[in-house]
Amino acid sequence: MIRTKIVELSTIEAAAYRQKLKNGKSGVVILRYDMAQPGLASLNRATGEPDVSANTNLELFPIAAFKEALELTSGMPYSRRGAVKLSGMRENPALEEEEEAPEALATVNSAEYEAVVKAYTNKKGDLSYDLLNKDFIQFARSSKIVADMVASQASVDEIRDHVVKVKLESLTGNRELTVAQAQRIVEMLDEVSPRYVFRELNDEIRKMLSHAKG
Repeated sequence: MIRTKIVELSTIEAAAYRQKLKNGKSGVVILRYDMAQPGLASLNRATGEPDVSANTNLELFPIAAFKEALELTSGMPYSRRGAVKLSGMRENPALEEEEEAPEALATVNSAEYEAVVKAYTNKKGDLSYDLLNKDFIQFARSSKIVADMVASQASVDEIRDHVVKVKLESLTGNRELTVAQAQRIVEMLDEVSPRYVFRELNDEIRKMLSHAKG
């Protein structure tokens, strides 16, 4: 499955992790130490709040526990990991179903995704979105192609897509990376980001375009 590392909760006696769901959303799984049935919720990207599944008992898995799990896993990179089984737990088939997502697995297993995680993960094991944006902005400012795109008033999305693709290529030396592959990597990074992963880069590109207009 594609998930983060496990974190320990203080709200209740339980462990938790964030998982990429089959429907493309980001989910939170809470595993209590005293029972086999997990608590499940998906992340509502519009509100930033957990949407708890209908069959999750809120007395056993309170909203506060899901919020704590989201906070603790925020910024943790996804990777392909084995199913989680705490001591005394039986296997839960429901948690295995999310394995079947070929594009997601290809993305998280790609050299480019691994290179980004390796290059921009801090000592705590979290992705440093500040460092990531700073590095990509520095490249955008120094690139002649970007300067030409700015001069011709290309869109923010076009310029950002070019910057991201070229930077990902430079991390691994893969010159055959497609825009679609790069976009899937961005989406994977964005799912565990507390805000849009390239917000600062977008802001910088807008400034560059504005200055070019005079």
